[in-house]
Amino acid sequence: MPKKYQIHTQTAAPRFHPIGKYATIEFRENCAGSCRQCVKKKCVYDIFKENVLHMSAMDEPEYLYTCMSCFRCIQECTKGIFSRTINPDYRTLGDEYWRADTLHRIWYQAHMGKIPVSGAGYRGPFVGPGFDSMWTDMSEIVRPTRDGIHGREYINTSIELSRRITRLEFNPDLSLASPVPPIQEIPLPLLFQPATDLVINEHVLLSAAKAARRLGTLMFVRPQDVTEALRPYADSLIPCLTRDDFKEHGDMIQASRVIELADAPGIETVFEAVRRIHPDVVILVGMPLDARSAGRARDLAKTGVDSLHFTADDHGNEREAQTPRFLKEMIREIHLELVENAVRQRINLVFSGGIAMAEHMAKALICGADAVTADLALLIAMECRLCGRCRNGLRCPVELDQPFDTGWGSQRIVNLIGAWHNQLIEVMGAMGMREARRLRGEVGRSMWFEDLERDHFGPIFGERKVSGLG
Repeated sequence: MPKKYQIHTQTAAPRFHPIGKYATIEFRENCAGSCRQCVKKKCVYDIFKENVLHMSAMDEPEYLYTCMSCFRCIQECTKGIFSRTINPDYRTLGDEYWRADTLHRIWYQAHMGKIPVSGAGYRGPFVGPGFDSMWTDMSEIVRPTRDGIHGREYINTSIELSRRITRLEFNPDLSLASPVPPIQEIPLPLLFQPATDLVINEHVLLSAAKAARRLGTLMFVRPQDVTEALRPYADSLIPCLTRDDFKEHGDMIQASRVIELADAPGIETVFEAVRRIHPDVVILVGMPLDARSAGRARDLAKTGVDSLHFTADDHGNEREAQTPRFLKEMIREIHLELVENAVRQRINLVFSGGIAMAEHMAKALICGADAVTADLALLIAMECRLCGRCRNGLRCPVELDQPFDTGWGSQRIVNLIGAWHNQLIEVMGAMGMREARRLRGEVGRSMWFEDLERDHFGPIFGERKVSGLG
């Protein structure tokens, strides 16, 4: 059995005061001041200790960023002078998909490297659009030995990006006659793709590249963004080239394990030319996720490509459609198209866009993906607030547009992916899955709101619709 893949995290404190969900309201004139143990001192997370340090420094107030919502302080205050309110700045974060709670959760994971826990419990809707209309089967969680993090079992999260052999042929002397392509394996089904329409500079890219190397994964990068500082990380980069410019970047192809070629008519004719430059390079073809994706995937699967990379928009929606479908429906359509044409086992499918939580990674694999990419989540890990000021040429409120310590940035990303990896293992363990590759297309381990409504609850109670679904 190979050595277990572990991500070692360590605390990486934020450089700026995060926008927390809660602010405190205290009526101090009613404080008795004689409590043997003030509720603030009882906080197991030392929230108020941090708050006092901020106030003593005459700094802006701490909005209880690391509060776990146990509400012990409110319940145990003997004078009832202590209460909570939602921080008004918190309501302005993100958008309808990248919600404030999503940003807050990513910040916490990037800071602590731990799975976020909330003592107040979940108070949101039971079902919602996108991945929130899909649930994973956790039936195996009742078995006490199902614990992948702490060593009682081995759960493999690695996947391949290289093309797979589906049929072996042997010579008369029983030696292998089939050509064996190079195997390119990464230890988790997640790659990096920095968002190029937001803050993109050498410090952001270098932080992500350092994290990719530590994690053993790969990062997509445009050739114009590869500076001298990034070149030492070439084996962790996937340069995104085109049919017209790949010859200009021969040195980049030779230094890389994997490259991406933008889809174009006749793109399959240049695969051999690329492999003449680097015979063992793994080739991905990148394309937008749209209505043509399934048919195009079927055609390319019959060529010499190793993997296909589809890019949705930032919210995980289909591109160039009046009523766009969400990522999970699109993944399922492409996966089944390849299955029906008996070519699914030949290649790998990578999807970008809308991956905001660890559960999205697991659910995308269930739908039929081999891997997904983290894009906006990388910036959010480095404290980005998705305010969009950079798009308008305004200064970034957390100074990502200025030089910063890339060691700090890479540690924040490693912490986030470490927390995601632990959650993936927990979900797989609860489903009784031991291989991320085995999880691919395993829809029998999931439940979909649309299917349940159509087949079970709809005929009895009348079919319901959720905003953003169907």
